[in-house]
Amino acid sequence: MDLGLRGKVALVTGASKGIGRAIALGLAHEGASVAISARTQRDLDEAAEAIRAAGGTALGIRADATSAADTARLVETTVAQLGGLHVLVNNAGGIGRFAPFDALEDEDWDELWALNVLSAVRATRAALPHMRRQRWGRIINLASESGSQPDAEMAHYNATKAALINFTKSLSKAYGGEGILVNTVSPAFIRTPLVEAMLAEQAAQQGITLAEAERAFLRQQRPNIVLGRAGTAEETAAAVVFLASEAASFITGANYRVDGGSVASV
Repeated sequence: MDLGLRGKVALVTGASKGIGRAIALGLAHEGASVAISARTQRDLDEAAEAIRAAGGTALGIRADATSAADTARLVETTVAQLGGLHVLVNNAGGIGRFAPFDALEDEDWDELWALNVLSAVRATRAALPHMRRQRWGRIINLASESGSQPDAEMAHYNATKAALINFTKSLSKAYGGEGILVNTVSPAFIRTPLVEAMLAEQAAQQGITLAEAERAFLRQQRPNIVLGRAGTAEETAAAVVFLASEAASFITGANYRVDGGSVASV
């Protein structure tokens, strides 16, 4: 099935590892030229080389997602070097400090709001003029199951992901008539390098295997995942690639949950 991405230009933020890297690889596999951003040059170079080794076109641009100047430069460089911008994937983000609400300071909220929300706002603001001129665009925001089904901990993280879901809805109403479709993908517990490092630390502390640590985390922290396992970055990427494609031409304002059945609300 041809997804209609050949010849398109995509920009994926926070794409040197994990879900972002898988998204970039998936888009390149479908024929899109892909610009990727991250803060660490070595990781960025490795991700870009992986895309090229798989036969894709990749442009690595070092940028801090929390910097307005870096974000503007990121979009300008993508357009100048790849010839346009059709797909924006706002993947850059973080978890922040794992703490209950009463232990969180203003700085915790400010830091995560800048990384998870303002980064997407700025990238979207910079990308929109290009999409409006061509009357075609796809914007996909990476949120989380926590945006719809928040945990008791990490209120700041949960709130930023809920904001992204609402942001998506607003943009979909504003720009759908101009051929710009905006959707959210909300993963649950996904096996990424960050998650694997966390599980490895827990396994070492408790003297158990990595598989046992994952099962314990699922049992204690994610009992609602009915499939009983962590998802993969590639499973998340598949949803993003679909939403970026012509196959999703009648879908906007949606929140695609890649969560193993975790969120039960309709």
